[in-house]
Amino acid sequence: MTNATPRLEHQTADAGPRVVLLGRWGAAELGQRGQWQQMQRQLAGTDTTAAWDLTQLAWFDHLGAQLLWRHWQGQWPAQLHASAAQRAMLQRVAQFASTAAVPAAPYYFGRTVEKFGTLILAALVHGRDLLLLVGQLWLDALRLLRAPHKGPWRDFSGHLFNMGATALPITALVGFLIGVVLAYLMALQLRQFGAEAFIVNILGISLIRELGPLLAAILVAGRSGSAITAQIGVMRVTEELDAMRVMGISHGFRLVLPRAMALALAMPLVSLWTTLAALMGGVVASDLVMGISPAYFWQALPSAVEVSNLWLASIKAMVFGVWIALIGCHWGLRVKPNTQSLGAGTTASVVTSITMVILVDAVFAIAFKDVGF
Repeated sequence: MTNATPRLEHQTADAGPRVVLLGRWGAAELGQRGQWQQMQRQLAGTDTTAAWDLTQLAWFDHLGAQLLWRHWQGQWPAQLHASAAQRAMLQRVAQFASTAAVPAAPYYFGRTVEKFGTLILAALVHGRDLLLLVGQLWLDALRLLRAPHKGPWRDFSGHLFNMGATALPITALVGFLIGVVLAYLMALQLRQFGAEAFIVNILGISLIRELGPLLAAILVAGRSGSAITAQIGVMRVTEELDAMRVMGISHGFRLVLPRAMALALAMPLVSLWTTLAALMGGVVASDLVMGISPAYFWQALPSAVEVSNLWLASIKAMVFGVWIALIGCHWGLRVKPNTQSLGAGTTASVVTSITMVILVDAVFAIAFKDVGF
């Protein structure tokens, strides 16, 4: 401890207890790590009726005065020995500081309506921007049809590999485990009614029509959707998007279109791969738990599930892929040039994509409820 370190001493005089302040009570000293909290703890142990002596301080500024004024709870002590400059400093802090608790704002229903209206307006802004992105995607697709040789095929092939081929291991693993879990749980119920053979119908319909595309879309949304937002967001942070605009390069044609095309092609294939992996898991679990052989399972599957279910699942997966790409690009283009906005945009992209996947799946389930049954 040096002479400049802020500290205090407790003395006992004939007139009563006395608190003497020593060292430098300034911003440079009190701003050091843990120094403010340490002085608060020392002040907390002082006698409330003690006399205060500030005349031996080497330095005293507004930060030290604020610390003392807060400890005194906005009241001048009964006995204070201080110089004229120190008293002026304390009076200035007392003039502008307030120790009273800030009253809570009264509740009124209008504030709730305002917050709800703000959320509605923000949702409308996002909907408008997403609609503009969809329209631009159609225009870019027409431009590609008019001049295919000028299309971003190199970007398309790269995204197709990164979003499709590299997603096969994780989707196969998750699909296989989901198939095992579903077959095992259904076997426990079907065995009670002697309907073990219907495991093929239940697994076939649920996996091929619903769970296969849904699982693949959720995994791709969390994996590739976040990657799309992060890639475009980093381009915003590094000002690459501004450079592209200056050079006259369309963001939609070079960034959105190849990603949307890649996911539109990759999602049906990834969905089929996930469905096959889930069916394999169901076959293994059915054989172990219920004694249904794999040969019987694959022989009964075509008659239990119509081909239209597979076509419906493929179309649904393609729609999932396009929307995941559009939402990822939407949030990526909205990223501001800072890392906090990049993280928030990536999180919002994943949440929005998964929510969209579930909503679109519900729409397909209602619209095509009579197809494939």
